[in-house]
Amino acid sequence: MIDRHSSYKPENTMRDLIRDNNLLLMTINRFGIPFGFGDDSVRKVCGNINVDLDTFLAVCNLLSGREHDNYIVSLTSLMQYLKNAHSAFMNVSLPKLRHKLIEAINYSDTNDVSFLLIRFFDDYVAEVHEHLNHENDVVFEYVEKLLQGNKDASFSIEQFSIDHDHMGEKLNELKDIFIYHYTGESNALLSSALFDIINLEKDLMSHFEIESHLFVPAVEKLEKKLESKKNEPIKQNETKRGIELLGEREKEIICCVAKGMSNKEIAEKLYLSVHTVATHRKNISSKLEIHSTAGLAIFAILHHLVDIKDLNPHAK
Repeated sequence: MIDRHSSYKPENTMRDLIRDNNLLLMTINRFGIPFGFGDDSVRKVCGNINVDLDTFLAVCNLLSGREHDNYIVSLTSLMQYLKNAHSAFMNVSLPKLRHKLIEAINYSDTNDVSFLLIRFFDDYVAEVHEHLNHENDVVFEYVEKLLQGNKDASFSIEQFSIDHDHMGEKLNELKDIFIYHYTGESNALLSSALFDIINLEKDLMSHFEIESHLFVPAVEKLEKKLESKKNEPIKQNETKRGIELLGEREKEIICCVAKGMSNKEIAEKLYLSVHTVATHRKNISSKLEIHSTAGLAIFAILHHLVDIKDLNPHAK
């Protein structure tokens, strides 16, 4: 039995953590920890598969309302956890919920109310995908560069923090519509779907708390460290010019821009959101100080990113 006033410790068993908070089952899964750990301690279970112990305990303590500030968070480990959570939201929780809602309200193309409800949900799912893809493709890429000692002056974690949202408001609206306004036939499947909505909302809120109270502070600390540290790798990075400033994804995007593709076409080709493409283009222009499509096309040719014969002569 774990004292409710103390933090989880490395010596606690994984079984004790789950008994104390059943919702930690999802946390364990998102850290890539397989079940079947018996009565092994948290330290042993994490050590067996190289999960960072402090990061795991920080997340579990935060989600259980316990003291979590005494742990040193590994950004590499935490980002992998967050990416796994994003995958769970997009590929498991939201598709399963949509399927259950369709069954519960007897959805069909001729049922106007059902159609509107599902469209409301689908619009929400699209917003969640855009939000999470932005984190995967822009924010995490930025942090990975920080971990390599390279700070991108055109972005900071503060920008992400200001616009950061828990994504639960619209989901809560959908729940309230069903509970207080939906006049369709009540059934057990609909009740089950509403229960899933409530749990998903809680899961999204917990995810938001992890990013706000663990991820953002850890990135801010790293940013400050790089800003104050005057070592050789940073000086080398500061002298980089032109093509060296661009990451592989940015090079892909500048090639597409040079060929006259729109943001929407680039997004479809590279399986990104339009918002993510726009952010990359803004960063590219800032790094290169080139803001026109024609200028970017010339840059791409001069640095052998594209062949001149592949360019669209009518691109502006």
